[in-house]
Amino acid sequence: MFTGLSAFPLTPLVKGEIDENAFVALIEALAAAGVNSIGALGSTGSYAYLTREQRFAATRLAVSAAAGVPVMTSIGSVNAEEIVRLAEDAQKAGVSGLLLAPLCYQKLTAEEVFRLYERLCGEISVPLCIYDNPATSGFEFNDELLEALSFLPNMGSIKLGDLPADPADALARVAKLKSQVAAGVTIGISGDAQSAAGLLAGCDVWYSVLAGLFPDYCLRLTQAALRGDVEETRRLNGVLEPLWRFFRRYGSLRVIATVAELRGRAAAPCLPFPLQTLAGAERDALQEVAERVL
Repeated sequence: MFTGLSAFPLTPLVKGEIDENAFVALIEALAAAGVNSIGALGSTGSYAYLTREQRFAATRLAVSAAAGVPVMTSIGSVNAEEIVRLAEDAQKAGVSGLLLAPLCYQKLTAEEVFRLYERLCGEISVPLCIYDNPATSGFEFNDELLEALSFLPNMGSIKLGDLPADPADALARVAKLKSQVAAGVTIGISGDAQSAAGLLAGCDVWYSVLAGLFPDYCLRLTQAALRGDVEETRRLNGVLEPLWRFFRRYGSLRVIATVAELRGRAAAPCLPFPLQTLAGAERDALQEVAERVL
């Protein structure tokens, strides 16, 4: 399940409660589009703001609505015992994979992170994806740690949060990782504005925020990149550059949630309080860009 396009939808909220109809509609649209997997309750899905009960309910809804498309869900928490309980819940709900970023309040060491993943991998029965996202987790992986973790049982993929900006350096890093990690563990890229470059550098999967709302366009881009069509990949990604500028400035969650509200895919406000979607002139400018490029 850790290849191709993995779409990460929003979890629309109304006064802190999951808007089940809107959430199911998003999942059903992804399944109909034929994405390779669905990352329900990723960072875009606001997992860190939801209770254990809400996360279990949303995961069950996602698996049911996905119509056989593999579903992965995040089990991140600052509490290790809670991570284990969340993993048990997700497996009961029928997920095909789990996603874990090492959230922390006290800064974690590499050894502590290894021990966390080691314990979890020994207690799960579905594959796990490592999420390297220091901007939200507070921990930055080095390649040596990623390589060591890849040999743990039930490890399925590594979701990179960053790559070198220089294409040659990005290609070299991905090639080195792929030569060193355990057989069968894929390398994925997130951070949508850099994902086309990541796919062209050899990543196996795009873990995509944009695909949570616009799977058809993102599938075209992913397929072009994976078949090595550099010109078409760059053309499709170039069309999105005005949107990527909003992503870089405001963050992908606020931008995609704003677009979902503008398109009627989620009621406003749809983010967990106190997070806010764009307003005023910024919202108007985003609406114009979204209508022009998608």
